[in-house]
Amino acid sequence: MFHFGCHRRSALLYLSAISSTQKPKCYVFLQLKPYPSPLSLFSTTSHSSDKQSFTITYFTDNCGFSHQAALKASNRVRFDEPKKPDSVIAFFTNHGFSISQIHNIIGRLPELLVFDPTKTLLPKFQFLASKGSDIVTTVTRYPYFLRQSLEHYIIPAFEFVRTFSPSDEKAIACVLFGSNTITIDHMKSKVNLLLDMGLSPSNIYLLFRISPTILRFADLKEAVEEVKGLGFHPSKSLFVVALQAKRAVSKSLWDAKLDAFKTWGWSEDDVLDAFRRDPHIMTYSIKKVNAVMSFWVDHLGWDPSVLLAVPSLFGYSLEKRLMPRASVVQYLLSRGLRKKDASLIKPFMLTEKLFLQKFVECFEEEETSKLLSLYQGGR
Repeated sequence: MFHFGCHRRSALLYLSAISSTQKPKCYVFLQLKPYPSPLSLFSTTSHSSDKQSFTITYFTDNCGFSHQAALKASNRVRFDEPKKPDSVIAFFTNHGFSISQIHNIIGRLPELLVFDPTKTLLPKFQFLASKGSDIVTTVTRYPYFLRQSLEHYIIPAFEFVRTFSPSDEKAIACVLFGSNTITIDHMKSKVNLLLDMGLSPSNIYLLFRISPTILRFADLKEAVEEVKGLGFHPSKSLFVVALQAKRAVSKSLWDAKLDAFKTWGWSEDDVLDAFRRDPHIMTYSIKKVNAVMSFWVDHLGWDPSVLLAVPSLFGYSLEKRLMPRASVVQYLLSRGLRKKDASLIKPFMLTEKLFLQKFVECFEEEETSKLLSLYQGGR
């Protein structure tokens, strides 16, 4: 507002000066463009409409788009002849991309169809190849980097991230994963801040790999201090996981989740202890927390403190893992085939293969058949 006021006063003084010293003919420099004729407006509108119509038809006929998807894409890019988009599709085909992969990439980034394959796309493909990346897999997974500048973003970001990454390929993956979220200068300043606050280089790499958007937060320093205050050491990998979880959950939602755990007999200290063991516990929905607790406590009649010791159980599917395995454990307990003081946690932590070996297939044929039926019926 201050600048606007200054410019407005300057303009008024200037107009006042020229009105008192110059003749009206001096205002001839304030020429206005004539309004376009109705015919020219119709011509422009008609051309734009034809261009969009051609683009929509191209997307539906050549890229497998539905009409609605083509209409949406035509609001992002338009063309009135097939030469350039045809050359882009041919470029991808010549580099080993399947039709479905090309359609997937164009669907996410339709403006690629007006890029110059030789000047814009080829240098990026060559850069990926020079770093040992599989071009088809990498571009299909991270197409958005194709609109980034190779010279001003991709190469500088790669060189910076590579100092923390164990390999060229993993550095490339980090850069492409975060290419739509951060700028190189901002990334450098935030990383230097984190290093000053005690984060290890391996944790910086982990941050690049799982949650580069954290580098965008203005209150990053305060968030790091908060996670430190919860008992996490910045040199440990769990620190980054906790930082990610804390940033993903608002204070009001955090408090609501605390209350949800408290209704099942946990204290706030219990919840924080569980969070220190596995920070993911505070990223699960309240609905998921209540469902697991209800099944474990109300249905099975088991002690909820067992879940406190291994909070990662909340991350498993209730229908595909917890329920079918619990039916097997209950049967074994009821038949005396498993000691009552044996760990309740172990059966749920094993891989599918080991669970079957240790809790289903190791009994007599009749028992194994019954257990297998229970297990499969509970899935």
